[in-house]
Amino acid sequence: MARTNLWLFWGFWAVLGFLWLALNRGIFSPTSGFALRDPMMQFSGTLAMSAMSVAMMLSLRPRWPEVWLDGLDKMYRLHKWLGIGTLGLVIYHWLWSEGPKWAVGFGFLGRPSRGPRPEITDPVQRALLNFRGTAEGLGQWAYYALVALLLIALVKLIPYRWFRYSHRLMPFIYLVLVFHTVILLDYGMWLTPLGPILAGLMFAGSYAALASLFGRIGAGRRVVGEIAEMRHYPGVRSLEAVVKLGPGWPGHEAGQFAFATSNPIEGAHPYTIASAWNPADPMVTFIAKELGDHTTGLVDRLKVGQQITVEGPYGRFTFDDGRPQQIWVGAGIGITPFIARLKEMAALEPGSPRPEIDLFHTTREVDESALERLAADAYAANVRLHLLVDAKHGKLTGGRIREAVPNWSEASLWFCGPVGFGAALRSDFAAQGFPVEGRFHRELFELR
Repeated sequence: MARTNLWLFWGFWAVLGFLWLALNRGIFSPTSGFALRDPMMQFSGTLAMSAMSVAMMLSLRPRWPEVWLDGLDKMYRLHKWLGIGTLGLVIYHWLWSEGPKWAVGFGFLGRPSRGPRPEITDPVQRALLNFRGTAEGLGQWAYYALVALLLIALVKLIPYRWFRYSHRLMPFIYLVLVFHTVILLDYGMWLTPLGPILAGLMFAGSYAALASLFGRIGAGRRVVGEIAEMRHYPGVRSLEAVVKLGPGWPGHEAGQFAFATSNPIEGAHPYTIASAWNPADPMVTFIAKELGDHTTGLVDRLKVGQQITVEGPYGRFTFDDGRPQQIWVGAGIGITPFIARLKEMAALEPGSPRPEIDLFHTTREVDESALERLAADAYAANVRLHLLVDAKHGKLTGGRIREAVPNWSEASLWFCGPVGFGAALRSDFAAQGFPVEGRFHRELFELR
């Protein structure tokens, strides 16, 4: 699936870029350096707005792309890639806007002679020109705001709450840039095949922006619940909360996640579901580790009986691959989806078909009660548990997994944990000839 997302990402740029170039072949024979300014601004602006429009649509968390992109976590990674591409393009767009003027000022380029402007008879084009100055001014300020917001989103050193609050401005900035594009796009382009494509993308993106501004993202998948139980594991700085759900929850599969909102000002935060689904007792369990400014202190902010809004379920990390043997690797808080699957398997009827499973849990921190519960869940599900505490057993490597699981080459591998560890493990197994494209499943639980 990773390769599918990569093809989609680069294919998006290639199709739109080649279409624009095919419709603007004069760019290959410019009469002067300054003559490139407008076409390059049009080119970069068209691609940037197209990418931003798709990113806005993905921010709605739509259901249908999850099958193609292998889950919401992969959708958000594509959303992030599009944001990075947009950042590069808007900087390129701005440099072409200002660069030639700087070159004229320093004497590197001659000031172009414009000559008389042709008379415009089309009433629509004439009406659009009346807003040109406004669109240019708003676009410049929107550019500065967009660059700042994208940098806040991409620089991990900036606290999550800053990203969370500042990102709420993105839909407004996008709508300003839609106005900027409608007014300043070369009028003739609207009458080409590219025109309806760009118009459709911006219409859908504008719908997504308005849905975001009015708080309607995921509204159809929200259920109100109440915290029924809480358990604190201080040794691993984690909190387990059991939420009793109200009507409307469609059920979930082990390995999926949901967004939970305990404070409307802070908004929704994603958590992997750590419980199997039982329609007779509609509850979900979340386990949160103190890793950031939101999760730190949750144990003091949440109370039994408190209302929680739960949105979901999302994700396709659901262990359904038909392999007779599976290897699970849960690093740190990445053990959560495996806990849900253990509980689900323990509830299966005796004799139900199930794969042979080796579960590796590696952790730096230790809480004996948490590890005892994990061992009990693994035993009940008939899963072999390999527990590694870093300080005692050393780091978990691909070699150690292969040594412990003789039939590793016939298994599938399911990983949830730190991104860097997952990438290293994937590369290690790929170097041993393991078909990682089809049998290495990874939860990219990184929505920023």
